[in-house]
Amino acid sequence: MSSDRVVELLRTAYADEIETVMNYQTNAIVLDGVRAEEIKESLKQDVQEELGHAEQLGQRLKQLDARPPGSAEFTAGQESLQPPEDSTDVLAVINGVLDAEEDAIATYRDLIDAAEAADDPVTEDLAVTLLSDEEAHRTEFRGFQKEYQRD
Repeated sequence: MSSDRVVELLRTAYADEIETVMNYQTNAIVLDGVRAEEIKESLKQDVQEELGHAEQLGQRLKQLDARPPGSAEFTAGQESLQPPEDSTDVLAVINGVLDAEEDAIATYRDLIDAAEAADDPVTEDLAVTLLSDEEAHRTEFRGFQKEYQRD
């Protein structure tokens, strides 16, 4: 059986993924301009992947006789990923995505450590897989950031 820390981190990761879905979707809708199109398309694709992450985390919680948090237990925390006032400020969205990815990476690294300590290889394997996905997202958006900062 998994530890309380593992369950806590799974619940945190689940809520973060759901918040990310909301913010990616919103930013994909509100961004304007020709230069925004590639970012919007990437965000739309990432919405599905992040939703899949939440599903996997929720299923793992269920397997551990726990449950994912509902909306009443949710506290938003992704300040930098809020839609920018200027709907053409693509760099603000890119930087917000990078902040969210860094937070997810840190959470999954903590989850890997906690799962290893709790002798929970299934959760550890899930966290490693999700960590890899988040690192790939970060790499993609670092590339976008470099391009937009150059311009």
